[in-house]
Amino acid sequence: MELICYLSNGYPTIESSIEMSYKYVEAGCDIIEVDFPSRNPYLESDFIKDRMKKALEVCDDYSLYMEGIKKIKQNLPNTKIILLAYENTVEEIGVEKFIAYCKENDLLDLIYVGLKDDSIKELLIKSGIRVSCYVQYHLPVSEVNSAILSNGFVYLQAKPTSNNINEKYPELKDCITYLRDNEITRPIYCGVGISTEEDVKHAKDSGSDAVFVGSAILKLHDDPKNMAKKIKSLKSMC
Repeated sequence: MELICYLSNGYPTIESSIEMSYKYVEAGCDIIEVDFPSRNPYLESDFIKDRMKKALEVCDDYSLYMEGIKKIKQNLPNTKIILLAYENTVEEIGVEKFIAYCKENDLLDLIYVGLKDDSIKELLIKSGIRVSCYVQYHLPVSEVNSAILSNGFVYLQAKPTSNNINEKYPELKDCITYLRDNEITRPIYCGVGISTEEDVKHAKDSGSDAVFVGSAILKLHDDPKNMAKKIKSLKSMC
């Protein structure tokens, strides 16, 4: 199983984000999820919203963020990168420009959020970009159907919230088995709420292909020694 670490692009600067990506990989991170800070990140936690806001206060030129990600990709050729972008950001960059950038730099895995409708998403998929599909823990039929029809990895909620548990599939391993039984052969990555070694081991034992770890790593950016130690410890559970 692989370990995915979230990188706040541009916080506190784009250059520091590039340097942080190297520290991630050196410590054992397999995949980096890197964002384009959105001007309206309404789906994020207050912690991530604040980081995006501060990043844009320092630099609001998306072309520079694109160059930064390109540099990460070039300097870490063996590390997979997953992009996170809000639809409002992709529209500001320009849909065709965004697609061309992704294809030219082999950045084809995308977490695409904040959609008004499916028109741009369908264009991205048609262009060969692998758009992930988020499925909540209780396995809503509409989300499972979208996952079946999508071309990217499945982003499965790792822990229930507000008791959103499907009685037929109460455990994470049951959720993953259900998705596999619905002929989803693409990777299933588990995230949201994963922060401890026990969380990682549980996801692995349940059959996840990778786990997302976000704030547990981000909050250690000012303590690189302990951040590296944390990444190594989480990776040891993979």
